Amino acid sequence: MVDPQKQKILDEVHRHLRAATRGVVVLVIGVIALVSYMIDPWELSFKEEKPLAELPKYEAPAPEFENGIHLATGFKEGENLDIVIANCTSCHSAKMVTQNRATREGWQTMIRWMQETQNLWDLGDSEPLILDYLAKYYAPEKAGRRQPLTNIDWYELKD
Repeated sequence: MVDPQKQKILDEVHRHLRAATRGVVVLVIGVIALVSYMIDPWELSFKEEKPLAELPKYEAPAPEFENGIHLATGFKEGENLDIVIANCTSCHSAKMVTQNRATREGWQTMIRWMQETQNLWDLGDSEPLILDYLAKYYAPEKAGRRQPLTNIDWYELKD
């Protein structure tokens, strides 16, 4: 036999569950009604579709450059820049690229790391073009000694 106090609590829980279920059903029906009100089924079913050949072609605006730098991204102007922008900036900012320097093999290693750990897609035929661009414009810079300081106004510290 179930304790009357426990039975009362169970009945109350069941009552709340039934009310919540009714609320969810009403909500779902409301959403379906709203969507069906917004979409005309006659328009969808009898609409003529144009073949792809007849659709207008999208032409992206020409990129703007200043002093050899792509203004929107900061990338250096060069061959295959559009492919680099399309593939690299879809996941991160161009600054992630422009702040780095690497050889072609180094860039390829970074791409492999992104594919293995960051879900970067297979770049396919674009990969060699991307690597060409990165290896040319973002190759390691030879670091040497800094240039000597010139035109310095020396002064003496007084006690």
